[in-house]
Amino acid sequence: MKKGNNMASDIKNVAVIGTGLLGTQIAIQAACFGYEVHAFDEVEGTFERTSQGLLAAMTATERKPVVDQAVWQEGSTRIRGARHLEEAVAKADLVIESVPEKLELKRRIFSQLDALAPANAILATNSSTIPVSRMESATQRPSQVLNLHFYFPAFGLNIVDIMAGSQTSEQTMNAGVAWVRSIGCIPLPVKREIFGFCFNRVWRAVKREALHLWADGFVDYEDIDRAWMVFTGMPVGPFGMMDQVGLDVIHNTELSYFEESKDPQDQPPSDFKAMVERGELGVKTGKGFYDYPSPAYKRPDFLTASGSTLQD
Repeated sequence: MKKGNNMASDIKNVAVIGTGLLGTQIAIQAACFGYEVHAFDEVEGTFERTSQGLLAAMTATERKPVVDQAVWQEGSTRIRGARHLEEAVAKADLVIESVPEKLELKRRIFSQLDALAPANAILATNSSTIPVSRMESATQRPSQVLNLHFYFPAFGLNIVDIMAGSQTSEQTMNAGVAWVRSIGCIPLPVKREIFGFCFNRVWRAVKREALHLWADGFVDYEDIDRAWMVFTGMPVGPFGMMDQVGLDVIHNTELSYFEESKDPQDQPPSDFKAMVERGELGVKTGKGFYDYPSPAYKRPDFLTASGSTLQD
C-alpha cells in the first residue's frame, strides 16, 4: 500500500467488491449519479445475472427504484466489470465490500483491499450487522474505514446506515455522509457502535418476531403480512419483504445476530433454515413464502381473505 497523509475529499471513482443482490444495486445507484464505477466478483457473470433478476423483481413487486427505471437500466450498462480485484480498485476513491456476512471473509477482503487500493481511498463494508471495528485491524488505514449499509435502492428504499469504527476519522465519516447524499440516498449516522446499526435493528426485531410466530405455529404468515399491510399502508408485509431481499440473505443475517448474542431466541427457526436448504429463496428463485411472479399478496382480495386457510 502506498503511504499518504491526505484523503481525497472529492470521491469520483467507486469500486464495488461483490455483485450479489446489494452490491449490484450499490454499483448501479452510484453509476446513475455520475460516478465511475468498477465492479468485481469472483464468480464471472454475477453482475449481469443479478441486474437482470433485479429488473424482473421490480416488475413483479411494482416497486420503483430511487431513479426512473430507464435511468436505472442505463446506469447498469455503465458499470465497468473488472476481471481482477487489483483492476477494480486501482483508481478508487471509495471501495465498498459487499461479500457474504462472514467476518473472517470480510477481514480477508479488507486486507487485500488495503494492499491494493490507493492510500487515500476509503474502505467501506456493506455488512448488514457487523461493525467495521472488527475489520479495521486487517488494514493499515483504520482511520479510513466505515460501515455503509444499504437497503434496497432498486425498490425505493434509499436509506443507508453509516457507522464509524474505533479509529475512523471525522473526515471519513463526513465524506461517507456526503457521498450517500450525492447518490440520492438518506444517511442514517449511528452515534455509538452497535451491532446491526440503525434501522436494520428495527427491521430485524420485526423479522425475528414474525419468523417465530410463524415457525412456532402461532400465526399464519399471510395474516402477519395482512396486518402489516393494513397497519402501515404498505403494499407488502414482512414475509413478502423477506422474499424480496432473499431468504438466504435473511437467514445469514439472523444467524449473525445469534452468533453475536448466543441467545437461543435469536437462532433462526429450523423450518426457515429448511426453506433455504431447499432453494426456496424468494423472488430470485420464484418461490419463497410466496410464489412468483404472481404472489398472493398482490391479489385484490388478499386483505379480506384472512383465515381462509383454516380448516373447520
